[in-house]
Amino acid sequence: MRLWGPGLSALTVRGRVRQGRRGGAALYGLAIAGLCMLLPDAAAAGKYPSRPITMIVPFPPGGPTDVIARLLLERLASSLGQPVLIENRPGGTGGADGIMAAAGSAPDGYTLFVGTPGPLAIAPAVYPKIGYDPVKTFAPVAMVAISPQVLTVTSSLPAKSVHDLIVYAKAKPGKIRYASPGYGTQPHLLGELLKTTAAVKLVHVPYDGTAPVLVDLLSGRVQVYFTGPAVIAPHIADGRLRALAVASESRARLLPDVPTMIESGFGRFIANYWIGVAAPIGTSPHVINRLNAAINDTLRAADVQANLGKLGAEPKIGTPQEAAAFIAAEAQKWAVVAKAAGVRGP
Repeated sequence: MRLWGPGLSALTVRGRVRQGRRGGAALYGLAIAGLCMLLPDAAAAGKYPSRPITMIVPFPPGGPTDVIARLLLERLASSLGQPVLIENRPGGTGGADGIMAAAGSAPDGYTLFVGTPGPLAIAPAVYPKIGYDPVKTFAPVAMVAISPQVLTVTSSLPAKSVHDLIVYAKAKPGKIRYASPGYGTQPHLLGELLKTTAAVKLVHVPYDGTAPVLVDLLSGRVQVYFTGPAVIAPHIADGRLRALAVASESRARLLPDVPTMIESGFGRFIANYWIGVAAPIGTSPHVINRLNAAINDTLRAADVQANLGKLGAEPKIGTPQEAAAFIAAEAQKWAVVAKAAGVRGP
């Protein structure tokens, strides 16, 4: 018996029935039932995607995560043969509202979300009632980009190196304020990590996003901030801000003269802002692999890499398994930092 279906090669069922007519009919029925169970899944996998895909960005339009997500769209849509639509869903704790919306979607590959350290690696450690587990709730599809966090100070602060900052902070305990775009975000925990690592007293000032932080940082109301190189590069060029170190293994392409935290004497102080794509748990491996290949092909394009470079980011190409391992390691890392610093929300 030969059966055909979309996305399937010919399936041939051969067998000798030696159990008489009733036994043969039973065996034939079991074979048909098994094949019918396989055909819908295989057919659906072969057609994917057959309609537009929605990609949830859990932050407002215009931010670095949103901008990088939109860089992928045109080429990704071309590769997949279907439109990819951005849906901005800001709100909650570090983007938790958008993440929860994605978690509640059908695991069919038509609703994806863009994940970053805040909602995927930090919020679950800081907020015990967040409502999702970064490892058990989602199926990582691919990493997209990575960018170093930069230890930045206002030019009014008399510190031209990390060493200078620490000496100044120890001389004025509790007088230096460091900003973050919100409680439980990566810059918040980086400030706490700096405090514990250098044994200094800094005052945390949380804001609602990066834009208001920059206003107060440029005016001197707060003095220290961890952020991406593209955000601060123009202000460093005009002398209003000063970059002391980048928290990555190597120097940032946009800030080649700025040393790393490792070069500054902090060997374990490594923290990158990263962006990845994930789907609800239960999404089929075929769909995950199809999306992963399309995203990786997009990231290999010269113009995409050039545009990422202008944002101070590098493409991060890899398998779904590598993405899953990376996110799990990040979640574990920041859980340790949050616990050590006593950072815990309601």
